[in-house]
Amino acid sequence: MKKYIKSLLLFFCVLAVTQSPLLANQEHEESASSTVKKFNTGDLIFSHIKDSYEWHIFTIGETHLSIPLPVIIYSESSGFHCFMSGELHHGTHSYQGFKIAQEGKYQRKLVEVMTDGSEVRPWDFSITKNVTSLLVSILIILIVFLSVAKKYSANFARAPKGIQSWIEPIVIFICEDIAIPSIGKEKYKKYVPFLLTIFFFIFVNNVMGLIPIFPGGANVTGDISVTIVLALFTFAITCYSGSRDYWVHLINAPGIPLWLKIPIPLMPIVEIISVFIKPFVLTVRLFANMTAGHIVALGFYSLIFIFAEKSVISGYGISILSITFTVFMGLLELLVAFIQAYVFTLLSALYFGLALEKHPAHE
Repeated sequence: MKKYIKSLLLFFCVLAVTQSPLLANQEHEESASSTVKKFNTGDLIFSHIKDSYEWHIFTIGETHLSIPLPVIIYSESSGFHCFMSGELHHGTHSYQGFKIAQEGKYQRKLVEVMTDGSEVRPWDFSITKNVTSLLVSILIILIVFLSVAKKYSANFARAPKGIQSWIEPIVIFICEDIAIPSIGKEKYKKYVPFLLTIFFFIFVNNVMGLIPIFPGGANVTGDISVTIVLALFTFAITCYSGSRDYWVHLINAPGIPLWLKIPIPLMPIVEIISVFIKPFVLTVRLFANMTAGHIVALGFYSLIFIFAEKSVISGYGISILSITFTVFMGLLELLVAFIQAYVFTLLSALYFGLALEKHPAHE
């Protein structure tokens, strides 16, 4: 069976390579008589990883099936406007003086077209695709944890079963392998609710981003505005929890040579900058890893259409490799979904532990 699959794969690859130049010339002649819109890899990738004002389901030919979402905007010239994104006809039409910019610095964003033709960005409170996915993930988390809590309250001594047997090991893992080693046995309980929330929130949204059908497919954790908010929560808790020793060591760390403090306060500057670098690292790590995974998977998928523009046989030939690599990247992204949730939670716990740590007196 394996030998048959290898032979079939080799046949398609050779056929794609040998037939591509001949059929490409034929298609080139046909394209001279009729204008055909070429496949744009960038549009495909960015339409999937970027936020949008509608939830696209599928496209068949020129027919687009999408779920319209509420558009809520405030214009300084005309006040509040509320309408469904279907009025914009997938971004090809304007409505009440508003349209989705197709290029420029406001590309893919809703803009107001002024009388002089300029485009102004209004205050945008729309329920976009990422916001909708965010609400769906919150609903999923609430349903799961309320049902698990209900079962525990009914009989705490009973062995976990069903969804409990999935949730309990993760909760124990976060408590015993992340919170206690990083924060300490005396103070870790106060931070466990946040650590559990941040872990499951990131993990559920990561997994939902890998599901290609509704209500999945939104790249929530690949949106830098979402990761910034998550990192700011960690930053705020770290600053609020910081002990006196933590702040003193930032400004005047004992044991550091005096020439690194006077006349230029080099070490205090470095330490203060590090306070702001920590949330920046959390933001970029989660955003970059999730976005990169989607881009690579979509890149492999796009190879089918790129080769199909040369010839149909080339498209079929490369599709075997393309789909194989796409499936592999999907499985790898599932592992990354867990790892990124774990890393974000671990680093948050480490930052809390550093802020709470009491240093011994220095001579």
